[in-house]
Amino acid sequence: MSPTLEGFRAIFRRPSLVFAEIAWRWSFGVTFWALAIVSFFEYLDTLPISQSDLLLLRSRQPALVFRALQHTLSGSALRVVEGFLVFSLALAVGWVVLSAIGRAATLRALLGYFRANQTDGEEPDETHEDQPRLRSLLTLSIFRVAATLAAALGCIAAFILANLTTSEHHPEPALAAIVTFTVVMLVCVLWSGMNWYLSLAAVFVVAKAQDTFSALAAAIDLCRERTGSVFAAGTWFGLAHLSAFVIASTVVAVPLGLASVAPGRVVLLGVLLVTLAYFAVADFLYMARLAAYVAILELPEAPPRVAMPTLGVPPDSTQSPPATTPLIETIDRDELILSDVPQN
Repeated sequence: MSPTLEGFRAIFRRPSLVFAEIAWRWSFGVTFWALAIVSFFEYLDTLPISQSDLLLLRSRQPALVFRALQHTLSGSALRVVEGFLVFSLALAVGWVVLSAIGRAATLRALLGYFRANQTDGEEPDETHEDQPRLRSLLTLSIFRVAATLAAALGCIAAFILANLTTSEHHPEPALAAIVTFTVVMLVCVLWSGMNWYLSLAAVFVVAKAQDTFSALAAAIDLCRERTGSVFAAGTWFGLAHLSAFVIASTVVAVPLGLASVAPGRVVLLGVLLVTLAYFAVADFLYMARLAAYVAILELPEAPPRVAMPTLGVPPDSTQSPPATTPLIETIDRDELILSDVPQN
């Protein structure tokens, strides 16, 4: 039994799971962009523009436009910080609630699919213990938000650390770039691993009705007991996601290459379509990987194959079996009981 194949099989047989995942993820994305655009225009309404600044903006001279913008934006840093904090807090709360509800729905559907296959197509009866614990899922979502915040602070710290390695008198741009790239990559790897671990723990919250910390411990036990299966599923789906990203990056270069001859709206529409297609494929692979983890948890592990020992040779013997003497040479022809001629 291959968890990777089982994950793809589950998604192809239940495509509604992918549509459900896309629905709740993209609804959050649309809300994010809508709030961002509204917040941006509301911020612009608070900026006072004098007649002199307006004349400088209409001059279309880069130096004059920059001076007008500098004068207009001066003194608005506090409003930017306040608006960003309110905006981030609202998005964090929305993500915590929406991700917990969405993950509960998709995981319950996956569990119903695999358990129905084990009971010959009959859906198992739902009990109180099978109900997803939204409180535990909410806690896991809060942990994911906290991990994302820590990763953002780590990236900011990378730029601060790189700034400390160089100075105006002794500039070291190469060293600063290396420090920034190294720290950012380390932070991204740690954040990705923590995000994966928390998403795996959500499976145990729904499947086993465990609380937050019990689910985290169960996720560690699964990785230790089924290391090969978990590592194989994660590797294959990671490679598939990387391939999708490379293909999307290559395809998106086509409308960008036509920017000089095609209208701007057409180029923007092409980039938007490629981006949405990539996000749809990414959600499909995410659900397939989640189905593979559920398959590892729900389906029985295949028993190990035991080699049959050779007759007359111990199973752990590394020596070749002893040579046997031909039967014809072991027969005593003078023995009377073996003779077919009656004796007088």
